[in-house]
Amino acid sequence: QVQLVESGGGSVQAGGSLRLSCVASGYTYSSNSMAWFRQAPGKEREGVAAIFVANGNSYYTDSVKGRFTISQDSAKNTLFLQMNSLKPEDAGMYYCASAGVQRRVLRFLSPREYDYWGQGTQVTISS
Repeated sequence: QVQLVESGGGSVQAGGSLRLSCVASGYTYSSNSMAWFRQAPGKEREGVAAIFVANGNSYYTDSVKGRFTISQDSAKNTLFLQMNSLKPEDAGMYYCASAGVQRRVLRFLSPREYDYWGQGTQVTISS
């Protein structure tokens, strides 16, 4: 049973920082691509950042480039998202996602590429 558990969300003022964590269990962590998505009320789920676990290649949506950093600690099966210079439009529920071992991910920021999802952690930004 694959499990992804996010933490680190909270409420912060615009310009502040948060660090999200996602602990993965139940499968071979090193064989997957993993990603962070976010969803604001009334909006579609959006890919924020992704990482190909085997080589560490990372991908970001344009709106977060230069502000967010995705990283991993493979030894601890943990994925991180460092978010700096937060803006009100960054608010939403943030989800950790993992692609199945057999999947070859082509569109790293598309939710359709991911098979397993966490429950989410809420990020609130006050202006």
